[in-house]
This record gives sequence, C-alpha cells and structure tokens, in this order.
Amino acid sequence: MNDQTVFRIVRRRAKPGCALAYEALIAAMFEDARRFPGYLSAKLIPPETPEGEYQIIQQFSTEAEMARWSASGERASWMEKLAPVAEGDPEYRMLNGLDAWFAPAAVPVGKVPPRWRMTFLSWLGIYPTVAFLLTFIAPHLEFLPTMARIAVITILVAILMSYVIMPRLTRWLGWWLRR
Repeated sequence: MNDQTVFRIVRRRAKPGCALAYEALIAAMFEDARRFPGYLSAKLIPPETPEGEYQIIQQFSTEAEMARWSASGERASWMEKLAPVAEGDPEYRMLNGLDAWFAPAAVPVGKVPPRWRMTFLSWLGIYPTVAFLLTFIAPHLEFLPTMARIAVITILVAILMSYVIMPRLTRWLGWWLRR
C-alpha cells in the first residue's frame, strides 16, 4: 500500500432470491475492474443474514484512479446489470489517511482488530517518530516559542504517521494485528 492508496466500502442488499445472481455479477465486475488502471483489489463480503447487506471493499492506488473507475462506462454498465438484482442505490464510505490505518483490504468490517493491538501498533509508530523528531528536528526550532515548536512537531508526527509510518506498519504487521 502506497501513501495515496484509498479504500471504498460499498454496502448494498440483494433483492430476495437474487443473492447468487448478485454475487455472480459482482465477481464479473471485479474481473473488469482488475484491468482498470490503478485497481489494486476488491473483496465481496456476504451478509451475516440472508436479508443483510453485502459489503465490497475496493482498493485503488489513488483517489483519482478510483474516480476514473467510478466515472467509467464499464462501471456504469455494471450498475445497470446489477439494478434488477439489487435493492436501492449502493452506500459508499471512503477510507484514506488516518481512517485507513487499520482498514483491512479483505476482512469484514465487523471484524475489527483488538483495541489493545491497534493501540500498541500506534505506539510502535509514534514513539520512534517522536523520539527522532525531538532529537534531530526540535533543536533546530529553538528560535520558536514553545507552543509553536509543539505545533510543528505534532504536525510532522501527524503527517509522518498518516502517510509514511502507519501504512508500512499495518502492511508489515497486519498478520499479527488481525489474528
């Protein structure tokens, strides 16, 4: 996962008696999406009950690539094919930045990592980041008032955690986080 990777959670119900047709159409749509620039992955998560909502977790390399797929004729065609077997319009939720730290690419949304593991993984990223910044950057900020130095350091921590540290930590330790 690079720093710009985005996830979109899509929720929708199949019409009664249409679950198999809905699943088949979604699988075929995934095949088309695989050939689309910027596509990384997609996973269909079936509902917990027959009348429940399906969830799709889509991953694209950037928001622009996801927007390109969303506006494409291919996707529009699939939305038309899905209309007879799906209820209503799909609901969308975008994940990126801080939201995507712990967002699994292929794990049901209901299966969240234990809070203590998320906390530990966050600390594992925050501690060395803050230590590095306080040791090597803070001395160069001595000319600033205390609150301004704190603001600069915390901005750097937030940026580094969102775009550099956590994407890598969750990729490297995802196996431990979600077991």
